[in-house]
Amino acid sequence: MSDYQHKKIFIQGPAGVLQSLYHPGRPDRPAVVICHPHPVYGGTMRNKVVYWMARAFEDAGCSVLRFNFRGVEQSEGEWDEGRGEADDARAALDWMDETQPESRLWLAGFSFGCYAGLQAARTDDRVTHMFAVAPAVNLWSFSFMIGENRPITVISGTADEIVPFEKVERSVKGKRNIQFHAIEGAGHFFPQHMNEMAKLLLHDVHAELI
Repeated sequence: MSDYQHKKIFIQGPAGVLQSLYHPGRPDRPAVVICHPHPVYGGTMRNKVVYWMARAFEDAGCSVLRFNFRGVEQSEGEWDEGRGEADDARAALDWMDETQPESRLWLAGFSFGCYAGLQAARTDDRVTHMFAVAPAVNLWSFSFMIGENRPITVISGTADEIVPFEKVERSVKGKRNIQFHAIEGAGHFFPQHMNEMAKLLLHDVHAELI
């Protein structure tokens, strides 16, 4: 993947500033906000899966914002059981929309980041596509997504040791707006399948990125 530069910035969140990395892309390409995994268990915007997700979008010409949830590294505030973290994601979406007003707005999350990020996207009509990588459906209720009909790309490994693949598969069954991609043999952090995960991330939106 290409070696793109990132701007280190701080955006205003509801509990204080949020430490972020921003890569400006082309205005005719989507602007993507990416949410990282569980802060209590070491999740940050520098997580390897989040990094590869970001680079996949960046290589496609998208503007990308990664940020640390409240209380992580230099972000102000404290862990708030997912409620405040969803508000942080809303602040990130607001910042991205103000910064790239001509671009379509997308939201992507990994693991816990799916839970916080999708809550924010669910109530934000500006978001036109959502991406959920290894969504932690066994740890958090995603019932707030009932009735959602915007396109969602979901990626899950069949050997996920944290989120049982069968639970993810069951959660998306019958939902026409969801494109579900299973990666055979992949664990939660896709250690041997990172390239495949990154490619599948853009599989359903390739036509929009040409």
